[in-house]
Amino acid sequence: MGVDLIASLAGPGRLWDSGFQLGDWLDPATPADDPAASETDPHLIATAYFAWSARHVAIAADVLGDLTAAQRYRELAGEVAMAFRRRYQLGSGWLTSDTQASYAVAVVFGLLEDEDAVSRAGRRLAEVVAENGYRIGTGFIGTPIVCDALTVTGHVDAAYRLLMQTECPSWLYPVTQGATTIWERWDSLRPDGTLNPSMMTSFNHFALGSVADWMHRVVAGLAPAAPGYRKIEFRPRPGGGLTSAAASHQTPYGRAAISWEIAVEELCVTMTVPPNCAATAHLPGVPPVEMGPGTLRMRVKSNAHG
Repeated sequence: MGVDLIASLAGPGRLWDSGFQLGDWLDPATPADDPAASETDPHLIATAYFAWSARHVAIAADVLGDLTAAQRYRELAGEVAMAFRRRYQLGSGWLTSDTQASYAVAVVFGLLEDEDAVSRAGRRLAEVVAENGYRIGTGFIGTPIVCDALTVTGHVDAAYRLLMQTECPSWLYPVTQGATTIWERWDSLRPDGTLNPSMMTSFNHFALGSVADWMHRVVAGLAPAAPGYRKIEFRPRPGGGLTSAAASHQTPYGRAAISWEIAVEELCVTMTVPPNCAATAHLPGVPPVEMGPGTLRMRVKSNAHG
């Protein structure tokens, strides 16, 4: 399988540090004629994905009951993560590629040794984002996970500032230019009104819009807690000056939905659980609430959210 091939290419050092890699494709720093020339070391990205892939093969083997294979791939994932740290992590906790994408993959892919290392990486990620004026600095790899990395390390406010940015490059910059779809490049249409000179300039592309996943799970607060949404997690995290949000998903069991609104001194949340499903509501400042099928409305005092 693919992970075994990568293991053979990486050898005993467990670093996938040879050959051409697409890396953090199309980050804002890449020149128009070289979309692979991102700020982040492409072999750092490749090694991170090697560890992530091995871990998920182990999970699949567990599900299939192949305990021997599961153990082998878990050990491989651990070896690759250790090699990643030895090669790319500095004593300060910073990474050799001091970029948004590198810290995002290190945090979200579980490559760091302990909570202290994760905290330091998250703190540096938030600093890098701030130093860049809360403008996006990621391409196809970092963009889906940069807001998650900020959120899980306690910097959800920085994630919201990234989300709400309108200067180029940002998610909302295309909206200011009249876009109704997500572009392939952050500057497919440049601020001066000219097209990006690359021959590869799509105005309807999926990759950079992957932040919508974070918006569903964190902004609105709707996520699966078990396969197929048999178990649902409601966990809205209001911020960014937003006063309302809503999301829904047509699960195999029916429609799951959440909506919230900040009114006067309350966060008002409405949650719907489809038949034969269960859910847990995690609202700011109150204990978790277990839910069965149906609709539940809850109110939280304003000093419990932010």
